[in-house]
Amino acid sequence: MAIGRSSSSAAKAAVKKALGEMGFNISGGAINWFPGHMAAATRAIRDRLKVSDLVIVVRDSRIPLSSVNADLQPHLSNKRRVIALNKRDLGNPNKWTLYFDSRNQDCLPINAHSKSSVKKLLDLVELKLKEAISREPTLLVMVVGVPNVGKSALINSIHRIASSRFPATVGPLPGVTQDIAGFKIAHHPSIYVLDTPGVLVPSIPDIETGLKLALAGSVKDSVVGEERIAQYLLAVLNTRGTPLHWKNLNNRRMEGIQYEPEEKHDYNLKDLRPKKKPPNVSDVLYVEDMVTEVQRALYFSLSEFDGNVENENDLECLIEQQFEALQKALRIPHKASEARIMVSKKFLTLFRTGKLGPFILDDVPEVNTTS
Repeated sequence: MAIGRSSSSAAKAAVKKALGEMGFNISGGAINWFPGHMAAATRAIRDRLKVSDLVIVVRDSRIPLSSVNADLQPHLSNKRRVIALNKRDLGNPNKWTLYFDSRNQDCLPINAHSKSSVKKLLDLVELKLKEAISREPTLLVMVVGVPNVGKSALINSIHRIASSRFPATVGPLPGVTQDIAGFKIAHHPSIYVLDTPGVLVPSIPDIETGLKLALAGSVKDSVVGEERIAQYLLAVLNTRGTPLHWKNLNNRRMEGIQYEPEEKHDYNLKDLRPKKKPPNVSDVLYVEDMVTEVQRALYFSLSEFDGNVENENDLECLIEQQFEALQKALRIPHKASEARIMVSKKFLTLFRTGKLGPFILDDVPEVNTTS
């Protein structure tokens, strides 16, 4: 088995044929299969930016570069802004904070569902505004982000914090001509966080960026297809050699401790997502064993593979073998109709909820430390 360095190009090549007819706009710009109302939302966001004093740009810590709206960047260039790297537990944001620091951009890893994490973000926002503006009586902060980066969760957390600080000041802003609602987070000067309109469309300059967005959930699964997204994830894992690092994981199965589940366990993996009811002990053990089986299946299939993962045809053959191995690991009946879709959905859920470990899909650009 050979694993090379050019993982991104190999991963792209392995799935390019299957994705060729999917309508990715390789020439650049916003792709055309987002709902039409999003274009109107983008215009509304641009209008609201004009009255904003600072912008919180929410990005997914797994794809800090891919989760950017390129069309909006010129409108942000002259704005004070803070990059909030959300879902910090799913990626490795420390590398990215160094990168953004090198570009003189304020960046803070956050968990949008954590009150303490969001408070730290608001403290930074307040500091950035108060050190820059002292004469304005009212300052406006806007939150932007492409779908599924956690913008709504962040807005909800800010709303709760604002309501506890200033119970009577959540609503239409005083002295602002537009019909804009906001949440007051500070006084002297008064700082409001705007309720952002609509959804911001991500830009997709190439197929791989589109696949990263789909894998992170910023593009609906139905647009690309769960099976194609799972193929891309397997291509990335294989070309990076990630399953080989799972051999030495200190898990219960390797220690000889195994949970024996009921013959038919009815726990739904979708319940792993935020805001769902916490699983009980039986469910936790069930998921842990499922994760272990998935990791073992991918480890053995890759370690025993005698082809070259940098070769498109070899990698496609490996991925086919791994779909069969995953079907067994995920206990999906061999003759089940839609078996590959079921495998893909469960596999993607384990990845998206961090059960396969933290992962960065974007490559961190090298930071030039020389003066």
